[in-house]
Order: sequence, then C-alpha cells, then structure tokens
Amino acid sequence: MSKLVECVPNFSEGRRPEVIEAIVNEVKRIEGIKLLDVQSDASHNRLVVTFVGDPQAVKRAAFASCAKAAELIDMEQHHGEHPRMGATDVIPFIPVRGVSLEECVDLANELGKEIAEKLDIPVYMYEAAAKKHERKNLPDVRKGQYEGLKTAITQPERKPDYGPAKMHPKAGATIVGARQCLIAYNINLSTSDVNIAKKIATAIREAKGGFKYCRAMGIMIEERNVAQVTINMINYEGTPLHRVFETVKNEAARYGVNIIGSEIVGLVPMQALIDTADYYLRLEGFNRKQVLEENI
Repeated sequence: MSKLVECVPNFSEGRRPEVIEAIVNEVKRIEGIKLLDVQSDASHNRLVVTFVGDPQAVKRAAFASCAKAAELIDMEQHHGEHPRMGATDVIPFIPVRGVSLEECVDLANELGKEIAEKLDIPVYMYEAAAKKHERKNLPDVRKGQYEGLKTAITQPERKPDYGPAKMHPKAGATIVGARQCLIAYNINLSTSDVNIAKKIATAIREAKGGFKYCRAMGIMIEERNVAQVTINMINYEGTPLHRVFETVKNEAARYGVNIIGSEIVGLVPMQALIDTADYYLRLEGFNRKQVLEENI
C-alpha cells in the first residue's frame, strides 16, 4: 500500500489574489502532489491549502509554499480576525494511508529544521510533535500572536524548538506539527455583539469545561457585521458536529440570538456528515454502505 500524507498549511493572506495564486502554484509544481482544496477568507485574512501525496513530496510542497509566503507576506502589514503569528502560521501533517502518526511527527521535525535553517524562521512544534507538554495545543503556542511574540520569544519559556530566538523581520514565526483529522467549523449568529459569540465559545470550549476535543473562540466578521463562533474539532468521533451545533443554538437562544448559518473550512471526512445526517433524520439501521458514492 502506497503511503499517503495530508498537509493543510494556513497562511496569513486572504485578500490579495496574486499572492494566493503564487503560494498555491508552489504546491502545484511539486511532482507527486494532488491539490485537494484552496480556501481564502478576506475577513480572517487567511488562506488554507489542502494537498496530499507521498511523505517526502508533501514535505517539499510544504517548504516551497512556506518559502514563497515568507517572500510575499509582511507580517508588519498583516491584520485579520484569525489569530496568527507568522506568514505561514501553521503546517500540520495528517496520516491518511499507510503512514503512522509517529511517521508524521518525524516528517514535521524534518520540515521544522529545514524552515529554521534555510529561511531563518523560528519554528514551534505542536500537537503530536510537541517537544513540551505546554505546547501541545495550538492556542497555547500562538499565545500573544505575532505582536506579543516579538518580545516574548526572547524569554526562556518561549524559546522556539528550531531556529533563532527572534522573529523573522517579515515572516514572523511558524508552527509545525502532526495530528489526526481536524474539522474547521464556523457558526454565524444573528447579532453583531461579539461578546455573545465569546460567551458561547467559552461554554463549549474544552479548556473551559465544555466539549472534549473542541477549541472555540468568538470573533467578529466585519464584512458581514455578524458575530461568529469559530471552532476547531480535533476529534469528530469523540465529539460530533451536531452535538456542538445544538449546544451553540441553545446557548444563543439564551441571548435572544439565532444561528443564521454555519460553514466548514477546507475538507471534512464523509463520516462526520453521515453522523450528522443520521442524528437529524433519526435514521434507523443506517450504515455507510447505503451511501451511493461509496458503492461506485
């Protein structure tokens, strides 16, 4: 069985089409890579690229796109709703077929060293590749964001895992790691009061006693003038999407607010959607083999 790894780098650019195209083209030119998805968001000012391939090809594509982002993105000029600390903010490797999570950890470390040595960008390792327990969770690594890390990086506890203990003058710092499949899921509310979104996010966030495997925060989508609960589900089997959706709906109702829509950023496992359909349709005895596409 051939080895297949997924990579989902996030870049701090969602507004300049020419920069987005240049970064994506770096991925496309690597032999052995299949580009699966490209999503950019102007309000978040963020680009999410998803691709798969054999481990070494994926690593080459990740490095090439990171190098291009460092060339074209100036973090001193970057502003957006999404937390970030570098031109290439985060690069996760995800095992898909014939590859273990441990192998993805090795791949992440290889890339982290390469970025630090060749691009002079400080690199922090997270999730399964974390070298310190307190750096396992992405929000903890990203604490203070780009602006805060410019001074905090000199502190012993914030020293990067690879590279210099100073920010790259344009590209900032980058986070690299290995993890299982994550679903980026946003829920939009019928209010412009971002404090309501923040309160709901606190109610569902694992770190505050909410759902296990749920990372959430409340932000403002300026272009639509709506508050949003932006969520990362790091284990959709442990905590399914519909359970989080129902809780957000109920919490919003407490403030006289409705859900006006939700969105998935990037790709999502089919099983996560099947589980959601099963819940809302109250299906009896349904199984994945009944999905038409599964039998073609």
